[in-house]
Amino acid sequence: MTASMSRRGNCYDNACAESFWGRLKVELVYRQHYRTRAEAQAAVCEFVEVFYNRTRRHSSLGYVSPDAFEAAYYRRQAA
Repeated sequence: MTASMSRRGNCYDNACAESFWGRLKVELVYRQHYRTRAEAQAAVCEFVEVFYNRTRRHSSLGYVSPDAFEAAYYRRQAA
């Protein structure tokens, strides 16, 4: 089995995933030195769950966090 996130020869299929991995590396990984794999995993989990989804503003979402965007979406659906 071969893992792939895009069709062969189509770099645009994968743009969102590549953007995320790029941000993760620039904003977290390249700024730290991890002594163990467990330490790196904990840092990545915290980055994604606490910072990236709850705090970091995303230009594609109108400069709000994914959590705020989702909450606003459900408020509009309930209205």
